[in-house]
Amino acid sequence: MRLARLALVLATAAACASPLGAKELKPWKGGATPPFALKDLQGRDHRLEDYKGQVVVVNFWATWCEPCREEMPSMQRLKEKMAGAPFALLAVNYAEGNARVEAFLQTVAIDFAILLDRDAAVSKRWQARVLPFTVVIDPAQRIRYTVLGDLDWSAPEVEATLRKLLPPR
Repeated sequence: MRLARLALVLATAAACASPLGAKELKPWKGGATPPFALKDLQGRDHRLEDYKGQVVVVNFWATWCEPCREEMPSMQRLKEKMAGAPFALLAVNYAEGNARVEAFLQTVAIDFAILLDRDAAVSKRWQARVLPFTVVIDPAQRIRYTVLGDLDWSAPEVEATLRKLLPPR
């Protein structure tokens, strides 16, 4: 597990240092959306299928990942902008314990779901090889966009792209 974590840290550092980092929503051309079932910090179950009918942003992150920490406030602003819309933001923590995650959450004001991927099995299934890695899922639960690296989630163009995915009212 330590070797896998070291490889992920090195890949994350390389991707974030690269001037070619995505920093934008990239249309998804891959396969089907993998299911997941994870618990949040309070022990409640979250299954992706529970969010059908909503636009869902699934962010894979870790407390040791500086770009992950830096983009969290913009995710909170996005959540606030999308209030009242069928929208959910799920932050999947990569293989860290409750105490470490809870300590980080004392330093940043966010109120979206933090899910724990204790053994990194979900992260691996979702191909989150570099952090942060974020996936945007439409209401039919198809992956529509991915982002490798951090992004200003509160940017008007990001919000506009996500709103286009919302189901008609």
